[in-house]
Amino acid sequence: MKRIAFKMYLNEGQKAEYKKRHSEIWPELKKVLKKAGISEYSIFLDEETNILFAFQKIRDDHGSQNLGEKKIVKKWWKYMADIMKVNPDNSPVTVELEEVFYLK
Repeated sequence: MKRIAFKMYLNEGQKAEYKKRHSEIWPELKKVLKKAGISEYSIFLDEETNILFAFQKIRDDHGSQNLGEKKIVKKWWKYMADIMKVNPDNSPVTVELEEVFYLK
């Protein structure tokens, strides 16, 4: 099992909308994430900076690298683009984070 973390950027004043949309995550998107080997996915918000911290557990033989090719993922990105900092293809701007400590 791999653990990965990354950060994204929420537009100011969009916390409630972000939470609402994720509480209503589409079942077909959830299915794609699970099929990609993601067994856990948490997102936390730092309200002082509007930075979202994401954590995923992924099976070693899988990954989320090709999820952007999936139609449902592109649809989700477009749906979220108005409340987040995004790239030209509507994918969220993300920065991978290096793990510097892990207590097991």
